[in-house]
Amino acid sequence: MPVPDQATLAKRARIVAAMRSIVPGEGVIDDPDALRPWESDGLTAYRQPPMLVVLPETVEQVAAVLRWCHAEGVKVVPRGSGTSLSGGALPLADAVLLGMGKFKKILRIDYEDRIAVVQPGVTNLAITQAVEGRGFYYAPDPSSQIACSIGGNVAENSGGVHCLKYGLTTNNVLGVELVTMDGEIVRLGADYPDAGGLDLLGVIVGSEGLLGVVTEVTVRILPKPQTARAVLLGFPDAESAGACVAHVIAEGIIPAGMEMMDRPAIHAAEAFVKVGYPLDVGALLIVEVDGPAAECDHLIDEIARIADANGATSSLISQDEAQRVAFWAGRKAAFPAVGRISPDYYCMDGTIPRRRLPEVLRRMEALSQKYGLGVANVFHAGDGNLHPLILYDANIPGELDRAEEFGNDILRLCVEVGGVLTGEHGVGIEKRDLMPEMFAPDDLAQQQRVKCAFDPELLLNPGKVFPTLHRCAELGRMHVHHGQLPFADLPRF
Repeated sequence: MPVPDQATLAKRARIVAAMRSIVPGEGVIDDPDALRPWESDGLTAYRQPPMLVVLPETVEQVAAVLRWCHAEGVKVVPRGSGTSLSGGALPLADAVLLGMGKFKKILRIDYEDRIAVVQPGVTNLAITQAVEGRGFYYAPDPSSQIACSIGGNVAENSGGVHCLKYGLTTNNVLGVELVTMDGEIVRLGADYPDAGGLDLLGVIVGSEGLLGVVTEVTVRILPKPQTARAVLLGFPDAESAGACVAHVIAEGIIPAGMEMMDRPAIHAAEAFVKVGYPLDVGALLIVEVDGPAAECDHLIDEIARIADANGATSSLISQDEAQRVAFWAGRKAAFPAVGRISPDYYCMDGTIPRRRLPEVLRRMEALSQKYGLGVANVFHAGDGNLHPLILYDANIPGELDRAEEFGNDILRLCVEVGGVLTGEHGVGIEKRDLMPEMFAPDDLAQQQRVKCAFDPELLLNPGKVFPTLHRCAELGRMHVHHGQLPFADLPRF
């Protein structure tokens, strides 16, 4: 992480006083003990108490905080609910941690235009709960949806079990209100798809808090499908289940969700939630289809046929809504369930081409043996987004280091087979130093130029995403030949 700036630390008292003048009352936390709950996000292996925490309640306060910090050269780390699993909200010792938890109002719901306008602190699940009385819902549904905030979803471009058919956060956000590092309040997108102009909204979604602080989000809400049915398909091993996934998609069937769990994850989830998962299988697929009843019946039959051809040993179709929800309850509880069978686990996030799934699962098993650490696989099989859970004990010297190396090799494997480093958790600090595995130096430099366009002083969430952060002036250097600038007719800024 960046070395703390001693000049900033020396003026901490003045920074605290300035923040209290902008956000009065209990909006500023500076007591060392009170700062401890903020020292990490969901990637708890890394901890750093912030210099102070500021909890604004209005957009004007956010703008004022950023404007003051920009003028004084003080770094700012935005934070939502703190459920990030990549260290994206890890504080800095010399930075203001800007918590957006008080922005938790649903501002407007328009059923005719099928949108909801919400503040970033609203939880993912709360959007669905607010509109379900009228038969609508918000499609992206991360496993942490009961706690994760929509602002964090925008920062990380979060997914979920139903994103195979309905898309990630970027496919369901129509507009945002954003405050830049210099305190300017801007709006991107609109209340309708495909707003005119540059697609800056596409740049912001997934930018991990490096470009601005989101203070309002307009999301797409969808009518609840007429019918939804889920089927549990058991397989003798993860390879045959992975082959079934590829064949279902190859047949032109796009389920609403298609999730996979291997034997350790199945046993852990069943012991935790007791929903009737088969325990005599090596891998389990949960496949959901939705739409008109006749279409669902047809698709379930087709999926059962494909599963049988790929060696499925068991099949259980949900008979009512309660059973369908129960099937998903086990999958969504898989992470805490695995926490009952291992003192610690390291949740990975990488994405691969579906057709390489059997190969990747084989090679992950070999890596498990190499590092002497167990792994439970729970992932969004339909779109190739893997979430291996590496099991370790942090109390045993060296096991955390081995778990990290194991995880790094999994991510290198994802890139090797044509995939990417992350599907929905983001880069943060976890994958930052692996970025050169996927991107050439010129690629990374171009990405940093986008950062410089929004935040020239590099004050917003520094130390994340980029393995080597160049000063913007370095990226802007030009070769002068015989006193002549290249393209001298272009205006310089």
